[in-house]
Amino acid sequence: MVDISELAGPSVLSIPEGDNRERLTCPDCGFINYENPKIVVGAVCTWEERILLCRRAIEPRRGFWTIPAGYMELNETTEVGAKREVKEEACADIEIDGLIAVYTIPRISQVQLIYRATLRDGIFAAGDETEEIDLFDWCDIPWKDLAFPSVKWALDHWREIRETESWPPFSNPSGQDGNYL
Repeated sequence: MVDISELAGPSVLSIPEGDNRERLTCPDCGFINYENPKIVVGAVCTWEERILLCRRAIEPRRGFWTIPAGYMELNETTEVGAKREVKEEACADIEIDGLIAVYTIPRISQVQLIYRATLRDGIFAAGDETEEIDLFDWCDIPWKDLAFPSVKWALDHWREIRETESWPPFSNPSGQDGNYL
């Protein structure tokens, strides 16, 4: 019988057979630790032509404004994840009517799926990760205080399709990869 405390676990960096990059592998059992991108889901939420934004109460970018979004959980669809994130950060229920965009942020290994949504009843409040929350007219959005480049992209893309019934999803603006300028 093998003493589990003597097993190395995924501790050797090597290129597994049939692969093309180094990964942590276990020399005892052959387990390969694949590190893959994280999926972020969120929504540009509106109520009566105004956009819901949350001021972050957590790092990174605490104190900056964002759309409600966060990491997807296991065993949920992207739509369910976006609804959950809005509920957690804005204490609101939404109706999703389409996917605005799929953004890729390679420096932090993220894929972001951002939806267009409407608040069901106009009721919202700051959740645990939100220090302030409000509805903004387009001209009043705190553009210089947005938390991430992808928040601006999502807002701009939302504006392009706000009155459209169907559209193909957007991606990163040309030449932009989510790095801060």
